[in-house]
Amino acid sequence: MRNIKLTLQFDGTAYHGWQMQKNALTVQETLSCAIEKITGSKPQLVGSSRTDAGVHAKKFICNFKTESNIPPDRIPTALNTYLPCDIVCLLAEDEKAEFDSRFSAKKKCYTYYIFNSKQPDAFLHNYSWHFPYDLDISKMKKAAKAFLGKHDFLGFAASGFTVKTTVREIYSLEIDKEGDLIKITAEGDGFLYNMVRIMAGTLAFVGCGKINADEMAEIIASKDRKRAGVTAPPQGLFLTEVYY
Repeated sequence: MRNIKLTLQFDGTAYHGWQMQKNALTVQETLSCAIEKITGSKPQLVGSSRTDAGVHAKKFICNFKTESNIPPDRIPTALNTYLPCDIVCLLAEDEKAEFDSRFSAKKKCYTYYIFNSKQPDAFLHNYSWHFPYDLDISKMKKAAKAFLGKHDFLGFAASGFTVKTTVREIYSLEIDKEGDLIKITAEGDGFLYNMVRIMAGTLAFVGCGKINADEMAEIIASKDRKRAGVTAPPQGLFLTEVYY
């Protein structure tokens, strides 16, 4: 039995996230059908992250066990024949039997895009959060420093999570602006449900003056969801990289 690791790229606009659902189209279901067509058996797919509806991925990792003898270098082309154009298999590799794309991950990187302009952009509405109010990048960068390190991020998690602990370590949180596009890049050992989107919404509130940057450390320590900002919409979020 082989353990195949896949590296995917997908536009999440048309999908209700990664995780398979009974009455909604998902990336996992679509990929599972393509794998079954090339291997002859339905796979048990394990994904590196449970992305929400509308969230995108530049490098999403998943794995499945198979008895198929298709060489790994031929799997991407075979899968892409059956996948829609908004899901692409970039790479396939044989992994050790114990490899698990979720639990073997050491670090993840997410990027969130804010389009900060008075008017929306017809080509970015599926890939960024249109925020029409002025944002002070310097204040946002100041507030971002409070997230670094290991903290209990209970106040930055949406209800419904099932993890044993809400403690996470943030290795870096960078904010860059090019023209009207603001890019927030977060790297950490893991992220809670909606955590990156809540971080982005909170930083936007700092940038527009609704939250004081000097209070960010206190807000994190309070573990009070009500003190943080809004949950930014899903379309601005990209899973950029998973490290093993």
